[in-house]
Amino acid sequence: MPEPGKKPVSAFSKKPRSVEVAAGGPAVFEAETERAGVKVRWQHRGSDISASDKYILAAEGTRHTLTVREVGPADQGAYAVIAGSSKVKFELKVIEAEKAEAMLAPAPSPAEGTQAPGEAPAPAAELGGSAPSPEGSSSAAPSGTTPEAPDDPIGLFVMRPQDGEVTVGGSITFSARVAGASLLKPPVVKWFKGKWVDLSSKVGQHLQLHDSYDRASKVYLFELHITDAQPASAGGYRCEVSTKDKFDCSNFNLTVHEAMGPGDLDLLSAFRRTSLAGGGRRISDSHEDAGILDFSSLLKKSSSFRASRDSKLEAPAEEDVWEILRQAPPSEYERIAFQYGVTDLRGMLKRLKGMRRDEKKSTAFQKKLEPAYQVSKGHKIRLTVELADPDAEVKWLKNGQEIQMSGRCSPGSGGLGRRWGSPQPHLLPISTHVSMTLWLSAHLSGSDFLSSCSCPSLPLSPFVSGSLPPVGNAPMTPSVPQQVHLRVHRCQAHPDHQPVLAGRRCSLPVHGGWGEVQHRALCQRLKDGVELTREETFKYRFKKDGRRHHLIINEATLEDAGHYALRTSGGQALAELIVQEKKLEVYQSIADLTVGAKDQAVFKCEVSDENVRGVWLKNGKELVPNSRIKVSHIGRVHKLTIDDVTPADEADYSFVPEGFACNLSAKLHFMEVKIDFVPRQEPPKIHLDCPGRVPDTIVVVAGNKLRLDVPISGDPAPTVIWQKAVTQASARPASDAPEDAADSNEWVFDKKLLCETEGRVRVETTKDRSIFTVEGAEKEDEGIYTVTVKNPVGEDQVNLTVKVIDVPDAPAAPKISNVGEDSCMVQWEPPAYDGGQPVLGYILERKKKKSYRWMRLNFDLIRELSHEARRMIEGVVYETRVYAVNAIGMSRPSPASQPFMPIGPPSEPTHLAVEDVSDTTVSLKWRPPERVGAGGLDGYSVEYCLEGCSEWVAALQGLTERTSMLVKDLPTGARLLFRVRAHNMAGSGAPVTTTEPVTVQEILQRPRLQLPRHLRQTIQKKVGEPVNLLIPFQGKPRPQVTWTKEGQPLVGEEVSVRNSPTDTILFIRAARRVHSGTYQVTVRIENMEDKATLVLQVVDKPSPPQDLQVTEAWGLNVALEWKPPQDDGNTELWGYTVQKADKKTMEWFTVLEHYRRTHCVVPELIIGNGYYFRVFSQNTVGSSDRAATTKEPVFIPRPGITYEPPNYKALDFSEAPSFTQPLMNRSVIAGYNTMLCCAVRGSPKPKISWFKNGLDLGEDARFRMFSKQGVLTLEIRKPCPFDGGIYVCRATNLQGEAQCECRLEVRVPQ
Repeated sequence: MPEPGKKPVSAFSKKPRSVEVAAGGPAVFEAETERAGVKVRWQHRGSDISASDKYILAAEGTRHTLTVREVGPADQGAYAVIAGSSKVKFELKVIEAEKAEAMLAPAPSPAEGTQAPGEAPAPAAELGGSAPSPEGSSSAAPSGTTPEAPDDPIGLFVMRPQDGEVTVGGSITFSARVAGASLLKPPVVKWFKGKWVDLSSKVGQHLQLHDSYDRASKVYLFELHITDAQPASAGGYRCEVSTKDKFDCSNFNLTVHEAMGPGDLDLLSAFRRTSLAGGGRRISDSHEDAGILDFSSLLKKSSSFRASRDSKLEAPAEEDVWEILRQAPPSEYERIAFQYGVTDLRGMLKRLKGMRRDEKKSTAFQKKLEPAYQVSKGHKIRLTVELADPDAEVKWLKNGQEIQMSGRCSPGSGGLGRRWGSPQPHLLPISTHVSMTLWLSAHLSGSDFLSSCSCPSLPLSPFVSGSLPPVGNAPMTPSVPQQVHLRVHRCQAHPDHQPVLAGRRCSLPVHGGWGEVQHRALCQRLKDGVELTREETFKYRFKKDGRRHHLIINEATLEDAGHYALRTSGGQALAELIVQEKKLEVYQSIADLTVGAKDQAVFKCEVSDENVRGVWLKNGKELVPNSRIKVSHIGRVHKLTIDDVTPADEADYSFVPEGFACNLSAKLHFMEVKIDFVPRQEPPKIHLDCPGRVPDTIVVVAGNKLRLDVPISGDPAPTVIWQKAVTQASARPASDAPEDAADSNEWVFDKKLLCETEGRVRVETTKDRSIFTVEGAEKEDEGIYTVTVKNPVGEDQVNLTVKVIDVPDAPAAPKISNVGEDSCMVQWEPPAYDGGQPVLGYILERKKKKSYRWMRLNFDLIRELSHEARRMIEGVVYETRVYAVNAIGMSRPSPASQPFMPIGPPSEPTHLAVEDVSDTTVSLKWRPPERVGAGGLDGYSVEYCLEGCSEWVAALQGLTERTSMLVKDLPTGARLLFRVRAHNMAGSGAPVTTTEPVTVQEILQRPRLQLPRHLRQTIQKKVGEPVNLLIPFQGKPRPQVTWTKEGQPLVGEEVSVRNSPTDTILFIRAARRVHSGTYQVTVRIENMEDKATLVLQVVDKPSPPQDLQVTEAWGLNVALEWKPPQDDGNTELWGYTVQKADKKTMEWFTVLEHYRRTHCVVPELIIGNGYYFRVFSQNTVGSSDRAATTKEPVFIPRPGITYEPPNYKALDFSEAPSFTQPLMNRSVIAGYNTMLCCAVRGSPKPKISWFKNGLDLGEDARFRMFSKQGVLTLEIRKPCPFDGGIYVCRATNLQGEAQCECRLEVRVPQ
């Protein structure tokens, strides 16, 4: 459904208009779109128009033209132009050539000129109806029958308002007709003058708006009636019509003619722009900048306008519009401009701004106070005035309070002068951070006046304020006391003092001044010294616009009055907020009444606030309501009703509103009339068109007002009784009885008396009529009403049947069936109550379950009780609801249906293949379907059938979730076809079938071992590592597998063998040295076999070297010698590592690494030091756990001369760890070893720790950590998806700690 509150925008900037063309001539229609490139279609009587010899279609940019050649009677009728969702209708009328010549006989005026080429001829209404009528009024609405409503729901106007002309003082009516057949509610129509003047606010004596509705043709008629037209009434008008989801508008012009003499002024010359070289071309409203309008000739009403064709019209007195505008308040500018025809409001305001009001001179003062004073803090200030009367009494006031004489403030006088000063250095308690106001007033006997000023505290700076105008320039009047407004400022800008009414919104801006508040200054807002904050109730709102700061107070109350300050780093500004109580306006006061005996007196008043309560007083005493005296309050209207007035009721009555100091008074006069008359008797009678007891039906729409006005007569005045039938019990005739017998049956009622005079259902009776009113008719108000009138002479009675029609009841919740992949079938039942009118159709909506936005599924009413909803998203839960529509409107929505989800079945499985066949079984395997859908996958079903047969047999009861299956108990030798289906909650998908029949018979296959490549070499394992050797094999039937070691069967629980139909596994949980050797595996089927040999080598670290000795020491060199280790770890030795250590520090340094010989020379030793030496043995596993070490230190002797080493300053080479190369994010494939590398530096050598997702990896055997020359490596052996995550490397030493991290993603190969 369309979103509420949005007004559709027409795609046309210029719309074609209806025209009348003489037979045989061409008809041209033009339309302009908002933007170029829009596809435009032309229609005639609902059918599209294509280019031909008859019709010429042209498009140039945004301009589109339709030309109809040689117009004939068959071409007249309704035309339409469509662009997007906008459709504009217009008509072509063909008239005879003779009539056309008669209508066009009058010569055109020079102002009209010739018609531009390409333009359509003017409509007949414009040609014929523009001349002023003899009575001085004309109508812009064409006569004739009301046109029928259009069939297409896009267009709204049946007839658009046409241009019109009228003379000054005449009347004119513009009419617009809107089709209402397809509208559920009445359209909203607005009339505008120019671009923005809403005429609904100008309704009065000279301008009225009328509307009506024709139920027969279902057309709304809207009229704009202008009486006593003036030259200011001329101009462009616009009519806008809008409904809930449609919008249309129409422009028209009004020309006001003046009876001009020979020397009269040309009004049109005043509207020509100064920038135009030659007149004649009309400037539209959209080209406001094309020139400057000169309205100087219109500002005064010239005497040339006095010559009127009606001698009874008197010429108005000359009025200066600028003088009226200058004296009027700004709120009256719009009214005055509309009254005097000033349309250039922007130029009017610009000229008024340049005009300055004359200041009234004062006679009380010869010298006033200056507008503003400036004084530095702590200095003395003296204020001086000169009086015209030296004996006048003078009072000085500050902030409205009189200044008393004190040591700080001393008023004085000298002749005609009056001065006031402060001898103390601290004139005012004003700090540099507080803004204060000092008001000084001089009260004079006989005449007073006001002057105000402000005084900044900044020295050597003149007072300048952009947002606060110098209040000293206010007009001076003798009735206002003189005042001095003194302010001390520190901020660059100050908010204004503002009065505001209680309950209104208040905004305090800070701007102007010496340059506004700094753009990035920190601001603090205070009220009476307390900081303001944003509350949950949003009482205060702070707004910043560049350098302007605003404080907005929503719904100001009396408690919000006070001093508000804006404090910044450079100072602060202060403003005072004065909250005034809301004044009560009296729209209608009570009036004096003169009533007779037994009559009714009603006092009624209307005030501006509907929430105001009040008290009625009688002669100053509160009036107490009773059965005769009633007090009511409806909205803004307060009413006092006195029934059966007596002489005691004659008094002064007053209404006093609570909380307001006002009093509305009126007097009730009792008129006693004594009439001597001869009683005349007349039987009562009801004057209706339906006399008798047969009911007459009155139809009313629910919610509308029902008013039954029954004329009555009778003398004496009859008593009227209204009754409503509660139940109806009529004797129904038998089916075979004649019709006359059925008509003779009488109605029997149980009636309810209606006698209320106030409320929703009320009865009002006067002398000649009785009025029965129902406010807001409801279903319960439907029934038969009996009106009975009685007097002593007789009685009369009439039955009236009232039928209340309403929108239908909401249908029941719809039911959903046949849910598909993107569609479903929605079914519903008719509403229980159709509202008294047949149901025209239904509107269907749907929404997502978690959404609140309903989407309309149909724009044309659905006549059936079911509808197929399409274009839904699979896997999304939806709900639907239904509206019922009758002639009155649309019902409330039905309850939402049960949630449902559109789901489609999956596609067929892929790659179905036969994996194995035996005498009674067949092994199948397949892959999942390519498209599963939102319903997921519940499982697979497998079926088979004999070749050439169509009966499929289920191989498994139920579904299987695996993608493979072994079908058992099959007949040996049978040829079978197999098929597999995928299932989900939407049902089963398409099957996939084997391409060829499968013969159920086992095939003998020779046994064969498929030894992997990495097992064909020597298999090395470290001590403690697990051994898992998997060897696939083939063979049918299943071969027998045998493992041996060195020709002997495997013995012991540490070595286990696991066999399956397709492979065999040798598993050792923790390898030891004894598990090394040659293993042989054999697969055998009867007399056929296959063998494979595997060599397992379990290695360990070597033992340390033996017999390390120092064979010789000379100079700075030492010769070492040792023997190979006793145990090489069951693998080849890679060499030895030789290290030395100073006896003083015992820090070991590597001298030789991967050294293969068993003797070496350690050079470059330091003289005078003693050294220890040790040697490690290395193999593929690593270095030996222990080392061979010399038992005694080797001392390097000094030479003969004594060497004194230089004294070097010890340097601190310690450094906190830092990563020179961080870890990088990696994505690897599962099953392949992975390395994570980084580089770190630090002194002393940092300790390295590895973490995965926060867990230490030091104890996990699956991770190996290496550190070499600052390069750190983490090896992850055969990672799996579980090994993915965030890895952290942390380096720590005494100087600090550093770490780096990376993310590892392990992908599974597809």
